[in-house]
Amino acid sequence: MPRRVSESVRRMFDRIAPRYDVTNSVLSMGQHGRWRRKLVKWSDVPVGGSVLDVATGTGDLAFLFQEKVGEVGRVVGLDFSKEMLVLAREKAHARKVEVEFREGDALNLPFPAHEFDVASIAFGIRNVDDPRRGVEEMARVVKPGGRVAVLEFGQPRGMMRLPYAVYARAVLPVVGGAMTGDRKAYKYLQETSAKFPAGPEFENLMRSTGCFSDIKTRRLSGGIVYGYLGTVAATT
Repeated sequence: MPRRVSESVRRMFDRIAPRYDVTNSVLSMGQHGRWRRKLVKWSDVPVGGSVLDVATGTGDLAFLFQEKVGEVGRVVGLDFSKEMLVLAREKAHARKVEVEFREGDALNLPFPAHEFDVASIAFGIRNVDDPRRGVEEMARVVKPGGRVAVLEFGQPRGMMRLPYAVYARAVLPVVGGAMTGDRKAYKYLQETSAKFPAGPEFENLMRSTGCFSDIKTRRLSGGIVYGYLGTVAATT
């Protein structure tokens, strides 16, 4: 049976929404924007293309995709947290950009098949009740030959393993908790990152869906983060 965490996780993201952006910047030491930009570049969405950003949060990845597709393109950001979407819409208004933000479920995307050139998710697939089904849903709404792009935390190996483990366990929950007033939330985020399949394991999860003709994996920052890009097969 799939794990059932969505409602408690939704409430958690609603609680931490007001301080989410600044906390991300501090905890990633400013790197989260660089990781997102790499995923956008890797996705190779054309000017005028269409993108669905799942678990969009406050919209950071959606805005980067909008820059890439231009005014003639279309970007939709979807999230289950109302408070995150409030902030995303405020940012879109302040930036004067046309990104559509919608509330919705990653496991039941409110779009027809083959609607988008790219479907993306950054640091959210591990929070989906059934990650495999979530990947399948993203592939469903992407045109054949289009791409599903995933950015998620990993578990570094080699020289990075011990320092990152100490940082993740001892620093991240304390600093995140202090900045948001919700240490429990950042303890949960650290624990899910540590347990979630990364690298070849997540690539195998994507492959097991049968949705992709090609899958590529890249390590970022020594394996702290992984990017995955699946090309949707013609039969999907």
